[in-house]
Amino acid sequence: MDYRDAGVDISAADAAKDRIKRLARGTFNPGVLSEIGSFGGLFRPDFARYEEPVLVSSTDGVGTKIQVARAMGIHDTVGYDLVAHCVNDILVQGASPLFFLDYLALGRMDPDRVEAVVAGVARACQEFGCPLIGGETAEMPGTYADDDYDLAGFIVGVVDRRKALPAGVAAGDALLGLPSAGLHTNGYSLARRALFDGAGLSADTVLPELGTSVGAALLAPHRSYLAALEPLIERGRIRALAHLTGGGFPGNIPRVLPDGLGVRIRRSAWQVPALFRLIQHSGAVADDEMFRTFNMGIGMVVVVAPDDLHEVEHSLERRGETSFLIGSVVEGAGVILE
Repeated sequence: MDYRDAGVDISAADAAKDRIKRLARGTFNPGVLSEIGSFGGLFRPDFARYEEPVLVSSTDGVGTKIQVARAMGIHDTVGYDLVAHCVNDILVQGASPLFFLDYLALGRMDPDRVEAVVAGVARACQEFGCPLIGGETAEMPGTYADDDYDLAGFIVGVVDRRKALPAGVAAGDALLGLPSAGLHTNGYSLARRALFDGAGLSADTVLPELGTSVGAALLAPHRSYLAALEPLIERGRIRALAHLTGGGFPGNIPRVLPDGLGVRIRRSAWQVPALFRLIQHSGAVADDEMFRTFNMGIGMVVVVAPDDLHEVEHSLERRGETSFLIGSVVEGAGVILE
């Protein structure tokens, strides 16, 4: 008996790693000091422009969006989603990305699928200036079925301590909502249950209200708000950011508010995209559950002092970013949806 008899193909894994090395090299910058395949990734950061640099780290996955990727046979978008999600998570604290690592676990080693997933990771890393300096690809028969896989990402960034967020949030501050591209990476278990089980749709079903297939709408890539928000953070024009991921509005916005403050959100301030309305109708999902599970078309909430609102709106517009004035910070606690 050898390892391949037990379900682990080392030769296929080596072929996949060779492809990963090529993709990762395309993301490198002068700070990367090691090659893919080392036991650890070496990175030399340039902290010259920071008075008091603070490292910020985060980790996340893409959840059951992978099941939609499998149904569609499209695997590069979830790799992109992974990086964008992690970049947004440290952006909330004012940080810019330094480097990224990924973890891909599979039931059966498929070099083509591995290459597609990592190609998406590499594309996002190039776009966000965040080199992919290492990772792990694990073949785990018995833990995952042959066609199953799971994906996680790990990011490290840096922020000058005096510019770290949140900072100075007060009652009366304005809330700007930046639009999402769809579900991003949360709520897919409920979405799939409602659309596929409840409504009897398939990933290939094309619906006029979506302008595409159900699967393509669900695979819309997770947006990153780095390019639009980084200059405003640098100028001190943002008091807080809330990345609307798992937990939706009530689960994320309070995380960046001081004790004694809540927010009031006007639902009429933006038009909820058709995909969310379809999910709600197909699954007979209550309004409160929709806002607790999904981003409802708002991917990032920006907290801005009233005096800075005009400047922030124009800065976002100049960078091609749409924003909606969706509410304000109020005395109290929690999220009031009206």
